Amino acid sequence: MLTQKDLKEFENKFLAPYAMKSFESRGRAHKEEEHSYRSAYQRDRDRVIHSAAFRRLEYKTQVFVNHEGDYYRTRLTHTLEVSQIARTIATALGLNVDLVEAIALAHDLGHTPFGHSGEDALNELMAQFGGFNHNVHGLRVVDILEERYPEFPGLNLSWEVREGIAKHSSAFDQMGSLKEFDTGEQVTLETQVVDIADEIAYDNHDLDDGLTSGLLKEADLESLELWNNTYQKVTAKYHGLDAEKIKFQVIKSLIDVQVTDLIHQTEESLKKLGVDSWEKAKKIDKKVVSFSKDMLELRKPLRGFLMERLYCHYRVVRMANKAKRFIEELFKIYVEKPQQLPPHIHIRIKKEFVQRVVCDYIAGMTDRYALDEYKKLFDPYEKV
Repeated sequence: MLTQKDLKEFENKFLAPYAMKSFESRGRAHKEEEHSYRSAYQRDRDRVIHSAAFRRLEYKTQVFVNHEGDYYRTRLTHTLEVSQIARTIATALGLNVDLVEAIALAHDLGHTPFGHSGEDALNELMAQFGGFNHNVHGLRVVDILEERYPEFPGLNLSWEVREGIAKHSSAFDQMGSLKEFDTGEQVTLETQVVDIADEIAYDNHDLDDGLTSGLLKEADLESLELWNNTYQKVTAKYHGLDAEKIKFQVIKSLIDVQVTDLIHQTEESLKKLGVDSWEKAKKIDKKVVSFSKDMLELRKPLRGFLMERLYCHYRVVRMANKAKRFIEELFKIYVEKPQQLPPHIHIRIKKEFVQRVVCDYIAGMTDRYALDEYKKLFDPYEKV
């Protein structure tokens, strides 16, 4: 059996000097005895997996609302894909895979139903009450809203995982502003890995879902160098494959070429900058985990294509606007008459203002639950 002493020796021996070691963590808000044979970050990962917020990700929108079909990715499948990609990168770089996995699995816990349209709606509705940011809300979920332990509120995660949630950033995600994490330092290399793994996952898997939905056409992608180069290599290697298998192999290869570039470029940057400790990594004023300049240039047209042809497709925009109206109406009716909230939610109004309680409640909903609530509250023939 591995003891805490063995775990420390293992991390010192097998992790890179710039990796964040669990025994060097800033700790938890509420002190606990460490587990006999699990590191702090392994416990964090397990607490996230067993949380109610994690389970709800199964029925929260990635791009396509849940009822559009059961093939499309949800927040849960996206999260698992981010974790898998991030683990691969972290292993190759000698980083702390347990910390990377914990952050990856927790990075979307604060997402609302109906994806970014739900977040935009809540941010507008909460404009006079502090706004809404899904990273900040994700931290609120793990710090307060999860009720599982008698000794403390939330999940009592380690400081580094909480920082990874609060300061997660990507093309679609803006890091939250919280004094506790406004240290003036860069995030850990492990958090940087999750940030880019998130981008790799949603770029390529949203492309996959877009093609499957018929909103995107392969012929339209031929002008994109990154797609076209990969497609030519796949079709040259495999003859006579059906269209679905070709698509799968192209998406797989796109991810592989980007991950490989990222690992090589990051290794080069670590050496060039002389990064020999996690403390030094945090003092560098830019992210070290990054693509090469050539890959960044190759990715730009693909990302622009997704924005123009998929995220701004009229069917996706219609779904988003419809979802936004659901959120707005639910928020208004709950605030006007909070007695309609379930008792365990309504009781919190004694401690916090009604708008924040309602915001928390709606943000925690799945797409399906939000639609059911809407029908119960607005359809005269629906049973309450």
